Amino acid sequence: MTFAKEAWPFVLPFWALALGLAAFRHPAWAAGVFVVGFLVLLFFRDPTRRFDGPLGTVLAPADGVVTRIDTVQDPDLGPGTFHRIVTFLSALDVHVQRAPVDGEVIAARYTEGRKVAAFRPDADQVNEKHLSVLRRPNGDTVGICQIAGLVARRVVCYLKLGDRVARGQHMGLIKFGSRVDLMVPSTYKVLVAKGQRLRNGETPVALPPES
Repeated sequence: MTFAKEAWPFVLPFWALALGLAAFRHPAWAAGVFVVGFLVLLFFRDPTRRFDGPLGTVLAPADGVVTRIDTVQDPDLGPGTFHRIVTFLSALDVHVQRAPVDGEVIAARYTEGRKVAAFRPDADQVNEKHLSVLRRPNGDTVGICQIAGLVARRVVCYLKLGDRVARGQHMGLIKFGSRVDLMVPSTYKVLVAKGQRLRNGETPVALPPES
């Protein structure tokens, strides 16, 4: 298993303190601080994921539990309506996100905001967030919105306007608790249900009509 590079500014201070405590002969305290650092490191874990199904399948961008499936309209995504699949990430979930489809980044917008609990219905309206819109080779657009949670410190997105990404490619992470919304055209068939647990880059979430 690998870990996101954003882990080290959080983990290394704990381990440096543990070394200092060990040097001053406080082994119990040193062990405790080391374990805390290791638990923080686990938050940034990035397990290997693989999907061998049809190329047109939309995959989950995030680990977590589906808390809502509804229909939205958003001019940033284009005309028409979109299915929105809302995934809540607890502190124990993997917080690395992956691109759900192949495509070109045609919109990338960061919005400052608050940090209310990610499970609140209005979290997408008031919290810090980053919206990425991918245009698939067939012209369809898919949106991924990374939303900070109550204890999240920062939304990180690696994608930039004009980037070409592959399905399953790393696209970012949210530090410490969050929510990720996936938007697909309303013509797509949603394959998941409320309450279902998803795994990024592995769980099929939607299929385009031609599939």
